[in-house]
Amino acid sequence: MSETRSSQSWRAHLPAGTGQDQPDLLAAGSLPAAWRRLAQAAPGRPALWAAEPGWRSRGELDEASARVAGRLRRAGLAAGDRVLVSAATSMDLVVAYLGALRMGLVVVPVNTAYREREVAHIVGDARPRAAVVDDPERGSWARRAAGGDLLVTGPEVALPDGDPPPLDGAGPGDPALLCYTSGTTGAPKGAVLAHGNLLASAEALRLAWRWEQGDRLVLALPLFHIHGLGVGLHGTLLAGASAVLLPRFEVGAVLDAARDHQATLFFGVPTMYARLAASPRAAELGRLRLCVSGSAPLPPTVFERLAERAGQRVLERYGMTETIMNVSNPYDGQRRPGTVGLPLPGVELRLAGGDQGEVLLRGPNVFSGYWGNPAATAEAFDPDGWFRTGDLGSFDDHGYLRIEGRSKELIITGGYNVHPREVEELLGEHPGVAEAAVVGTPSEEWGEQVTAFVVPADPGAPPGREELLAFAAERLAAFKRPRVVHYVEALPRNALGKVMKHELRA
Repeated sequence: MSETRSSQSWRAHLPAGTGQDQPDLLAAGSLPAAWRRLAQAAPGRPALWAAEPGWRSRGELDEASARVAGRLRRAGLAAGDRVLVSAATSMDLVVAYLGALRMGLVVVPVNTAYREREVAHIVGDARPRAAVVDDPERGSWARRAAGGDLLVTGPEVALPDGDPPPLDGAGPGDPALLCYTSGTTGAPKGAVLAHGNLLASAEALRLAWRWEQGDRLVLALPLFHIHGLGVGLHGTLLAGASAVLLPRFEVGAVLDAARDHQATLFFGVPTMYARLAASPRAAELGRLRLCVSGSAPLPPTVFERLAERAGQRVLERYGMTETIMNVSNPYDGQRRPGTVGLPLPGVELRLAGGDQGEVLLRGPNVFSGYWGNPAATAEAFDPDGWFRTGDLGSFDDHGYLRIEGRSKELIITGGYNVHPREVEELLGEHPGVAEAAVVGTPSEEWGEQVTAFVVPADPGAPPGREELLAFAAERLAAFKRPRVVHYVEALPRNALGKVMKHELRA
């Protein structure tokens, strides 16, 4: 067995002089319980801002989320029921989410860009009792997939009031989130994240990034993604800090918010940082205490550009849906571009091949398994309980982890996961396509871009590229659609007939 790299490395994330004992990441019991205590201690302290309605305090969030819980209870929902949540970032969305989590519902976040076939798969698998959506069409898709038996409401949850059930009583092992992620078969699987997973990860980040009550985050990440939800929102509320919610990422809006609200933090994906680095206002990032990048590798060129133009050495970290946050460059120590750093407190990490190989993880942040899929769960863990991430890594001379690629063929574009098989199967439905192979190719803006290699059904009359892209646009979320299409006579295959995708990337 290879060496476990977490026995001492977590100490690099704690301030000098901190005690020698591993911190208890689950001491608060759960995120809802911790949030309630903070609200009781200082109900008037500002917590979240959005364009509508402006600032809301801890106490106001506590009261509003309890009111939502009462409405959902009166509508017939109870702890353990699933509720699909798919809406753009807003104060109403956050309140609805907090209310659901506080009463023990299992929230199923769904990307707002998903089309009907994608929504239908999740509804059919998760079997939610209710859906909170900001688009009537998406609500219709969900209700149709549920056979008509589904409560659909908007983010404001405009339902009759009722008495809330007992709140904030979920234990560390109780399910909190059901997050769908691409698997090796291409069909998204539901990763069950318990309340303890959410708390452990948020507490590790609070310690590692010196997150304090005086911090203010500009949060432009979508809240259907674990980066925005499990890192940005959860971390802010656990630290007793505050955040400025933006409905989408725009360079000017982010920099304006950082200035106008005297922000100290910004979290983003590499695509965001590439655009910030290219802005004539890039130097304004220098006013922030900390910038963090994740969800995909940050190109070292972008890191150096921001260091030069803003004096901002972006802290890169490594996480995934099934484990939330695993590894981070240190706050006080050296931040090494091209690496994701050292294991966070509570995280055990080793590489299957010693100093190089598949990244294996254990810890209180790691999920328990895939919803209703014991075979996939068994495949995801080795006999000793280590989670097989599918990511290939190596350690540099300083013990920092470098992600080298993926043993699975997952594409990460703009921070979102795309499984090639899903796109390949969709392209194969077009009458002009005999077969297709999809790979990720390098992109400084997106990290990777979805690139399709297509064998036409009629080599003499291949479908137009725009026609093929339009076909995909009608059926797939925007981030899954191919950005580049190449027509080829045949796909390269080995002796067993398997497509050799590494030759396509070359």
